[in-house]
Amino acid sequence: MSRDGATTARHLPALGRAARPWKNGGGESADVALAPEGAGLEDFDWRVSIARVDGDGPFSLFPGVERTLAVLSGEGLRLAVGEAPPVELTPGSAPHRFPADVATDCRLLGGAVTDLNVMARRGRVEARLKRLRLEAGVAETFETGPALLLWVAGRGTVEAAGLSVVPAPLDALRCDGPARWRLRADSPVLAFLAEFS
Repeated sequence: MSRDGATTARHLPALGRAARPWKNGGGESADVALAPEGAGLEDFDWRVSIARVDGDGPFSLFPGVERTLAVLSGEGLRLAVGEAPPVELTPGSAPHRFPADVATDCRLLGGAVTDLNVMARRGRVEARLKRLRLEAGVAETFETGPALLLWVAGRGTVEAAGLSVVPAPLDALRCDGPARWRLRADSPVLAFLAEFS
């Protein structure tokens, strides 16, 4: 938010995004954004990250956190969360929500996978993640509260809170307050919208 209370939008380029080791040391992920800014893995309210999964193994545990995962590329993976039946996720699957503090085992369906993770601390933040697909020549307008949009693929424009961006793959736009968004697709577009309340 700006000093006058109006929402401001920020462009978060993928280029130069720093990776950090997984909490369990099994791989690396890159933070797209988190709140509050500067928070660590133990004290964030919410966190959006992208991870490359190169092999089978357990997910890191995050006490008191709900996690939503979407597969961005690769054949997919099978998640076994606690005693729940395993779930297969592919790039065509809806985002899957599960508790991040329950033992979770991951098995790849083929080669390496890139995934999107949205985490929210219970009792502080509620997070919702949805996939947006636009065909070439289509524009879509919508309103949100605090939100982050991750542009996955395609050519087009994103406008929000007075900012207009032609995003590159995996760029993000972040608004920390209510905003009106407009997405225009010049080619088929895939994006994900995470909303926080």
